[in-house]
Amino acid sequence: MPHFNLPRLTCFTSAARACLAATLGAALGTVPAGAALIMHKDLSLDIAKTLAEAAVAACAAKGYPVSAVVVDRDGETIVAMHGDEAGLHTMENARRKAYTATAFKQPTAEYAKKLQDPNSVVHQQVTLPNVIAIPGGQPIKIGNAVIGGVGVSGSPGVDDECINAGLEKVKDQLQ
Repeated sequence: MPHFNLPRLTCFTSAARACLAATLGAALGTVPAGAALIMHKDLSLDIAKTLAEAAVAACAAKGYPVSAVVVDRDGETIVAMHGDEAGLHTMENARRKAYTATAFKQPTAEYAKKLQDPNSVVHQQVTLPNVIAIPGGQPIKIGNAVIGGVGVSGSPGVDDECINAGLEKVKDQLQ
């Protein structure tokens, strides 16, 4: 007889049997009629690495030592690169920029502009862990779907240009 590790369940309603059946069905892998799976594409390590390397190289070519971070759709770091001579703070800033661009599905430069409105919810959002309202973060998209984010930190106002160089390098892979 097979053994299943089922979630702890308490059904207090008159529909206890339906509740139990639904839980057992989910645990056993059955899917209700008409249910559909959510399909999505994810960033590969190779794409993330190429993007980060190209962004760091683009800034280095302009004379700016930077750090670059690429995160996945959940804001988890895939690649983090601390460029030669980049400041101590740049790695954390780059990570937070990548996270913010992913979480809010927009460039951090656009997100930062919302701080000019005293009634904007951004004033509360920037108190959340990992959120930062500084230019230099871009969402990574396939069509309209955000599949991750990239952040660069360390150049005086050139971070987004360096990210764009990296995105240009991987654009054919983001299909």
